[in-house]
Amino acid sequence: MKHTIPFILSLFLFLLSIQLIPSHAFDSIFSFGDSYTDTGNLNVLAKKLKSSPMPSDNLPYGQTFFRRPSHRFSDGRLIVDFFAEEFGLPYLKPYLGKNGSFRQGANFAVEGATALDPTFFKEHNLTSYEDPLSTSLSSQLQWFKELKPSLCQTTKECRDYFSRSLFIVGHIEGRDYVLVPSSKLPMMVSYAAKIIQIIAGIIKELLDQGAQTVVVPGNMPIGCLPAKLDVFDLFAYDKSSYDPKTGCIERYNTLSRHHNYLLLKAVKELRVNYPQAKIIYADFYEPVLNFVRFPQRYGFISKPLVVCCGKGGKYNYSLIETCSSPNVTVCKNPSTYLNWDGLSLTEAAYRYIANSWLKGPYADPPIVDAHKN
Repeated sequence: MKHTIPFILSLFLFLLSIQLIPSHAFDSIFSFGDSYTDTGNLNVLAKKLKSSPMPSDNLPYGQTFFRRPSHRFSDGRLIVDFFAEEFGLPYLKPYLGKNGSFRQGANFAVEGATALDPTFFKEHNLTSYEDPLSTSLSSQLQWFKELKPSLCQTTKECRDYFSRSLFIVGHIEGRDYVLVPSSKLPMMVSYAAKIIQIIAGIIKELLDQGAQTVVVPGNMPIGCLPAKLDVFDLFAYDKSSYDPKTGCIERYNTLSRHHNYLLLKAVKELRVNYPQAKIIYADFYEPVLNFVRFPQRYGFISKPLVVCCGKGGKYNYSLIETCSSPNVTVCKNPSTYLNWDGLSLTEAAYRYIANSWLKGPYADPPIVDAHKN
């Protein structure tokens, strides 16, 4: 009997340990997007072009978690980093770095990337923006196709491999709208369907390659971005342009909601056509808007539109002297701020959003539950 009790206890602990191993684990993560997901691709491209160092190449970027510049546009980790931690995977390496194996995933996201090809903006006289680096969503998909032969060979092998992978397509469309001046927003409303068509097309291609779990983030309330607010204020728009409850630019947030409506509709159509896949709509709009409406509920300062790393003005933001520039100040405690540099969020905000997508309530279905089922 004396020997039986320790044996039973050991067996119990062993079985318990098996239960604690996540049944929802993925073998790899593949991410497409912009600065909200970029873990170093822009840095690689800048070095290749021998251009000036990127802001994220310097402190205070990365100061909160990495204690050094990590080529992420935040003070610390991004949403995709928290996903990697959740599933016991390494932080995603930038694909363009071509550094080592990508068996456990790759990041194709690039700061400044758009869903639409840059030529679209010029052809329709929407903005003078140019992308000499060719980083749009279609380019990122091409990089994925270039990488594929090093990951799997046969169709069956690839489908098996990608069925155990987590794919994240976005956030990317925000830059498509942020680049456009407010006077041309009505045109962008009509072009939103074009943006959704591109995103849906990319998702379809990934599903055809064997992807089974795809996270599709919506657009955040771009009218709440301090960088956009600062420029908007220069034109002295009347108070009716702003949401009295949040201080955000209503016309831009209306565009974000329209985009999200179309995106969710496209996701639902993809679910019908790919019933075996888990296509997860991740709500970016509501959590960020709640941060702005009720900042102290989430531990943020009472003025959530004020930037942590910036200089001067109503929003502590300057288009000329941005974060990491000389004489630009950094808040003492970034975890109490929503916005990091005028465009990007803080690690604290990303952490909450990541958790709300992993376990709810801002993902349909939550990522963890989707893979369990």
